[in-house]
Amino acid sequence: METKLRQRGGRENRRRLCATQAGRRSQPRSAVRGAPAAPHVAVGGCEAASHRLPAGGRAGRRPLRPAGALAGSDGGCSQRPGSGGRAARGRGGRGGVKRRLLPFLCCAAASSPPPLPGRGESCAGSGEAAAPSSRPAMAIRKKSNKNPPVLSHEFIVQNHADIVSCMAMIFLLGLMFEITAKAAVIFVTLQYNVTIPATEEQSAETISLYHYGIKDLATIFFYMLVAIIIHAIIQEYVLDKINRKMHFSKTKHSKFNESGQLSAFYLFSCVWGTSILVSENYISDPTSLWRDYPHTLIPFQMKFFYILQLAYWFHAFPELYFQKTKKEDIFRQIVYIGLYLFHIAGAYLLNLTHLGLVLLVLHYFVEFLFHISRLFYFSDERYQKGFSLWAVLFVLGRLLTLILSVLTFGFGLARAENQQLNFSTGNFNILAVRISVLASICLAQAFMMWKFINFQLRRWREHSSSQPQLVKKKFVTAKGKTSRKERVNFKHIFQCHRVKIH
Repeated sequence: METKLRQRGGRENRRRLCATQAGRRSQPRSAVRGAPAAPHVAVGGCEAASHRLPAGGRAGRRPLRPAGALAGSDGGCSQRPGSGGRAARGRGGRGGVKRRLLPFLCCAAASSPPPLPGRGESCAGSGEAAAPSSRPAMAIRKKSNKNPPVLSHEFIVQNHADIVSCMAMIFLLGLMFEITAKAAVIFVTLQYNVTIPATEEQSAETISLYHYGIKDLATIFFYMLVAIIIHAIIQEYVLDKINRKMHFSKTKHSKFNESGQLSAFYLFSCVWGTSILVSENYISDPTSLWRDYPHTLIPFQMKFFYILQLAYWFHAFPELYFQKTKKEDIFRQIVYIGLYLFHIAGAYLLNLTHLGLVLLVLHYFVEFLFHISRLFYFSDERYQKGFSLWAVLFVLGRLLTLILSVLTFGFGLARAENQQLNFSTGNFNILAVRISVLASICLAQAFMMWKFINFQLRRWREHSSSQPQLVKKKFVTAKGKTSRKERVNFKHIFQCHRVKIH
């Protein structure tokens, strides 16, 4: 038995000696000369280390390896028993390089380890089946289609400006061909023109005046398409760029877009309407608002102004869909769009174009000031002077609107000679029509004034609720601070107390 034990011990010593010699040859020169050994690197359960013999150099002092290590328990990275020494003796330092690279190669394939040939073991070398990897397998990423399907909801919303531009181009191309020119002219140009021959008082040869008819609906439809295109241009090239820079919230984003679009339209309408008032001398002579009624024949500029006003407010209905307006805001939008269309169309159909133009310019100027003030408020919340000026002008605008309406219907048209209803001549100067029109104007002004008062009361409540908090903060800060006299008194008392103690 003793001889057998000695033989086994000799075999084990030889194995350890071969392993240490192979490790020593695989080490770099810096490790042999006494440089610090490289740290252990553990990658996926496999260790790569440069071993170094202790000061005695005897292999017996090293602890024995576990039994699984010789069979490939280092993640499948170790060699068969005794093979490391033979490889090191036969190939020099190349065996050590391979031995350092094998752990990394094994651990790179650790996610799906193939069984070792002839052993039936996994890369873990434990003799059992390898556990599935905790890292989930990478799924094939589907290609995301940025372009929505044709004629879908998102497609129409994203490309509505291009679709409407193509529709408008069809009418313009129709003017180029003789077959379609007669139909296309109805959509593009103004209809129902009347040529008045020259008189001695007028220097021009002829004058072209216009009246309304059913064909104006086609012209309104075409310019409604133009309004949608201009709306999209302002939104994409002006408002969206400002929104990206300012980083507004969702509520501010929608209100900023609304104020930006309306301020551009109000400014354009105010400038154009004022130029018509000045050229036709409606401002210098207020009696022209009711004199020579009915105003069935109007100049080109005035008719085109009314056509564009109706087209713009009709285009606001599809814009509720294109701009994805919130459900809680749709009713409010429909109400004020309907009020604009009702009053503009009423003035156009009842031949009250002179009074309607004056009231529109007055109202648009006040609304333009409000939306410009709101744009500045969104950029800087400290800016509120514009709202104060708007509040004063809003009240004055309502009063001036009521005064002009009462003068026109209560004094001017009520004293006219012809007060008979006649559809052929366009005369609607009867008592029932005058009372109805005046009542509608007064109700509209009262409704706007009621909304204005509620708005001001809400602002006043918010301002008053924030004031006590500011006063409380100031009071707390003032109470926490001590005055200069108190500090001097405390210092004097402290010094006296020190003198008494000493």
